[in-house]
Amino acid sequence: MKKTFREIGMIARCTATISDIEFKKINLAKGQYLYLVRIYENPGIIQERVADMLKVDRTTAAKTIKKLVEMELIKKTKSKNNKKELKLYCTPKGKEIYPFLQKEEEYTVRSAMEGMSTEEKKMVFELLYKMRTNIEKDWKDIKKGNKRRY
Repeated sequence: MKKTFREIGMIARCTATISDIEFKKINLAKGQYLYLVRIYENPGIIQERVADMLKVDRTTAAKTIKKLVEMELIKKTKSKNNKKELKLYCTPKGKEIYPFLQKEEEYTVRSAMEGMSTEEKKMVFELLYKMRTNIEKDWKDIKKGNKRRY
């Protein structure tokens, strides 16, 4: 079973490295594209939800979002219902970049799934989804300050 997690880790590192190199030409640094994509696909999302979707802590999300605001790729807008809540939107400049990010993601998916049948692709998704939801329980507990029992 350790081999499974090591394979997942290698896939994640390969795709992260590829994306970091590919996105340098559009001035996106390590992982910033993930935020831009989630915000583009979920207009009006709040920062806490972005952090949850990406499985990062609030501080990391805040720093990255601040940088994307400075780069004028996203903007923060106060919620009409809750003045403390800031909603996130892509700016026209951010929206302009999205098609490139989408093409890169589609290419990566095609490349990673090359030679797999439709059934195998479905099975990969179902198994990874199950693994993620299982480990997410621990992730939520650890975020609350709890410790896992080994």
